[in-house]
Amino acid sequence: MRILALVQALSFCAVLSFAHTATAQTELSVVGTGDGLEMLRKIGEGFAEQHPEIKLSIPPSIGSGGGIAAVSSGSERLGRVARPLKDSEVEYGLVYLPIAKIPSAVFTHPSTGVETISSDDLVRLYSGDISNWSELGGADLRVKLVRREDADSTLQVLRNSMPGWKELQMSPRSKTAVTTQEAISTARDVKGAIAFGPYSRLLEDGLSVLKVDGAHPTDESYPSAVTLALIYKDGTMDDQMKTFIDYSQSDQAHELMEDFGGVPLKN
Repeated sequence: MRILALVQALSFCAVLSFAHTATAQTELSVVGTGDGLEMLRKIGEGFAEQHPEIKLSIPPSIGSGGGIAAVSSGSERLGRVARPLKDSEVEYGLVYLPIAKIPSAVFTHPSTGVETISSDDLVRLYSGDISNWSELGGADLRVKLVRREDADSTLQVLRNSMPGWKELQMSPRSKTAVTTQEAISTARDVKGAIAFGPYSRLLEDGLSVLKVDGAHPTDESYPSAVTLALIYKDGTMDDQMKTFIDYSQSDQAHELMEDFGGVPLKN
C-alpha cells in the first residue's frame, strides 16, 4: 500500500510538473533593445494573428545588454539586440540572427524651425559650440541636447559612421536618456530639444526628422544604420522560438519592416 501511495504521489507530481511546463511554454517573451520596438510590436501583432496559440510578448526596453544577460542566464529564451555580440558573449553559446537594418535618425522638437543640417553643424551642436537654433537659421530658442549612454547602440553606430562623431566630445550640458523611448519622448515634449535614435516612420508624427547633408534616413546616401538581431542560446531552440523566427523571415514581416522604414535582412 505504501508503494502504491508513493507511485500515485510521484505520478501526481509529474502531472503538476508537466502542467507547469506547458503553462510556461505558452508565453514567449522577446526582451532587449528599444531600437525598432514599435516595428517589432507590429510584427508581433501579425504573428499573433497567424499563431494565436502562442502568447508573444515584446516588453519595453532593457537595452541590448539586458537582453543578452537575460538569454545568457536562461531567464528568457529570445532576446533582441542592436549591436553585434562580443567574443565573450559568443563564448556563452549565444546565436546572433540579424533580421533588419534600421537607419539612425536625428530628430528635434518642431519648435526648432530646422529641417536639414550639415554633418559639421551637427557636430557643433552636440559639442556645445552652437547653443541657439537661430545660429542655424531656426527659431530664437536655446538648444537642449539629448544624448545616450556611451554603450548605446545608436550612438556607437553614429560614432562609427557619421562624419566627425568618432572624436566628438559631448557637451556636458546634454541630458542623458537611458532608453530610446525616453529620448523620443523628451524630444516630443521639450521645446528646442534634439535627440537621436533608430529611425521609424512614427518619428515623423510630432517630430522633425533632420536631413543630414541633404539625405533623409531612408535615402541610400544616408550613412548611419543599426542592425537589429534576435539572439538565443545554442541548443535551446523549441517550436515556439522557431515559429517566431521563421515568421520574422516571412514576406509579411518584411513588408511590416519596410512600412517602419527598416531594411529586411534575409538569412
